[in-house]
Amino acid sequence: MSKSTTNIALVDDHVLLRNGLANLVNTFDGYSVLFEADNGKDFIEQLKTHPHPDIILLDITMPEMNGPETASWIQKNLPLAKVLVLSVMDSEIMIINMLKRGAKGYILKDSKPAVFKQALDSIRDSGFFMNELVSNKMVNFLSQMDNGREQKGLASVTAREMEFLKLAATDMPMKDIAEKMNVSTRTVDGYRDELFRKLNVQSRIGLVLFAIKNGLQKL
Repeated sequence: MSKSTTNIALVDDHVLLRNGLANLVNTFDGYSVLFEADNGKDFIEQLKTHPHPDIILLDITMPEMNGPETASWIQKNLPLAKVLVLSVMDSEIMIINMLKRGAKGYILKDSKPAVFKQALDSIRDSGFFMNELVSNKMVNFLSQMDNGREQKGLASVTAREMEFLKLAATDMPMKDIAEKMNVSTRTVDGYRDELFRKLNVQSRIGLVLFAIKNGLQKL
């Protein structure tokens, strides 16, 4: 196999969809499917008899070992492999969850083949894929934000806002954060809006990336 070939593994319990994706990937120049797996456990088992893939196409909802669990295992055991999430779920909480577990891109299963190919090319060439779910600003936040402005923003954050920021950088729903902080949901919404203003971010994912960059939350 050519050294220039990017090797792909597919992890999805929907066999027909997975087979269709595998056939599509094999039509793309420079890509080859190494193997397919039904879930995370099957993926780990197949690694015993296959080379390590360069990119792993990963579903979220699977039996036995789901997408988040598999992504965490990959992050720890295959640090050079890049995960592209393919899912029907577009919730902010799940996107945050998968980004924290090392995913380099996130696209929906109803994406057009051209978008899918673009995602593969981007992850292969630049290490991540930016789209409407994981925007350019979100992904580049870690490397592009001015450190002086960042520290000034942090200096203005109150103790309660900092507590909220650390909780917001998890996948905990806002209602649960309010309960943990013993305040109303309106109050945590206020903390969120103040942090958006002080830290110059526009979404919860932006808060997550800010927390990661400043050591308040680990990937």
